[in-house]
Amino acid sequence: MDAALYDSQEGYYTRADRQRWGKDGDYRTSPECSPLFAATFARFFAGLHDKLGSPARWTIVEAGAGAGHFAEGVLATMQLRWPEVFAATTYIIDEASQSSIGLARKRLKRFGNQVDFRTLRNIPAIEVGLVFSNELLDSFAVHRVTLRKGELSEYYVTLADSGEFCWTVGPLSTPRITHYLEFVGARLSEGQIVEVNLGVEDWLTDTAARLLVGYLVTVDYGAETAELIHGRGREQGSLRAFRAHQFVEDLLAHVGEQDLTTTIDWSFVRQLGDELGLKTVAWERQDRFLLQAGLLAELEAKAAESATEAEQLRLRTSSRQMILPDGMAARFQVLVQRKQ
Repeated sequence: MDAALYDSQEGYYTRADRQRWGKDGDYRTSPECSPLFAATFARFFAGLHDKLGSPARWTIVEAGAGAGHFAEGVLATMQLRWPEVFAATTYIIDEASQSSIGLARKRLKRFGNQVDFRTLRNIPAIEVGLVFSNELLDSFAVHRVTLRKGELSEYYVTLADSGEFCWTVGPLSTPRITHYLEFVGARLSEGQIVEVNLGVEDWLTDTAARLLVGYLVTVDYGAETAELIHGRGREQGSLRAFRAHQFVEDLLAHVGEQDLTTTIDWSFVRQLGDELGLKTVAWERQDRFLLQAGLLAELEAKAAESATEAEQLRLRTSSRQMILPDGMAARFQVLVQRKQ
């Protein structure tokens, strides 16, 4: 799965010849759907800057920043409405895809040296600031685990006689899988399949060590451990594939040409965060979070700045996906954790 997603030449997220997001891609993300997403978070970030004592310098790291759509919206909104926060900000883009980095460099060029391109692991410490991610944790490669004859086993990928990829089952690849399941209190039934996302554990541990004072803001789609393990329809896990905005039943088909993703275990993220010194200060469905963070105020502000009625109509139409109960945002959650 890691090779299918991140191989330097053929990985789904890293190849330059694949349009991944938008109408012509495989999925849409909130920053591309509406400029109000980034603008509302800019307002929220400005509030966090104030809560941190309005430091003269602070750092925002966006992990999995893609082509820079969100960063552009945040920085442009800050520059216009919170210039003192904008002036204090160093915005770091952490992105695995070189082609996306190239697009982000062009998109963010106007912000000059306030934007830097580095991986989170190459930052010794964030003295004060925040780390933001949108649909990052669900993109990590996972271990696919099952219970057979009372013993935990793991799914692997091998080649069939036909030369096509197929599943096989063998012993666990690492004792960390057992430790993970014990940590969340998961008890599998015979034949059940679950995903163990050790990448989330690694990333949270690394991020908490680098963030000295500030906030970790995580946007993704997930569920509690109890729902993931015992919920109806979860017997085969949550690993799924997307291509051209459609579910693909064959997870092993179109390697490098389709997205592979899983549902995040929010119980694990919050529980591990507590152990790492990341205190949960907010956890909310994304549509409710955006309303509380000031989306309607941003809608009115941007509508007033629009040059034409057509632009205003596009803004108001895009806002519906962000706030309607059956819209895109209702399927996501926002977790805010603080490190002191």
